[in-house]
Amino acid sequence: MIKGKSTTIHLYLLLVVISVFIWSVIKPARYSTWALEVGPAIIGLIIVIAAYNKFRLTTLSYVIITILAVSMFVGGHYIYSKVPLFDWIKDVYDLKRNHYDRFGHLLKGLFAIVLREILLRKTELTKGPWLFTIVISMSLAISALYEIIEWLVSKITKGGRASKDFLGTQGDIWDTQWDMLWTLIGSIVALLLLSRLHDRLLKKEGLKE
Repeated sequence: MIKGKSTTIHLYLLLVVISVFIWSVIKPARYSTWALEVGPAIIGLIIVIAAYNKFRLTTLSYVIITILAVSMFVGGHYIYSKVPLFDWIKDVYDLKRNHYDRFGHLLKGLFAIVLREILLRKTELTKGPWLFTIVISMSLAISALYEIIEWLVSKITKGGRASKDFLGTQGDIWDTQWDMLWTLIGSIVALLLLSRLHDRLLKKEGLKE
């Protein structure tokens, strides 16, 4: 019964992702930038969907994956530095930049819960300081890898318009460090606030801890 209800929720989450994806691909700000921004999300979603029957995650993990995919689709559609809501916030509070990219990296910290689940179910690690430390380290490593990919894209395309939009530094020489810091903060907050809920769902949905 629980698995059937979870499957229904997962289907709704998939429909949300598909709907936002369709909206995102219709007349984005620039298709080249859209492809760079949305590409990682599409690859990740293909892996998650392909593994669904063999390695089903908790509903919490799928909610997090949905949030991350939607945020990337929105950023790809508008370009991260030009998302309207955050342009409005920038104008209202007289900020120096559009902070949607910072917000996006904060959200990426939520992925720490997905990493936590994989480690609990596929390794001998148990709940405790070591699990926390390793998950945080993995989250930061993924964030660093993403920044390296952005840099490589910029180098390969010789700093073209699409790559500049993909980098989205908005003139901040410390943009890479800020992005990684926000991912670190998001990861720590996610683990502190969601780990107990995650543990309950692992038991409730019949998944091995």
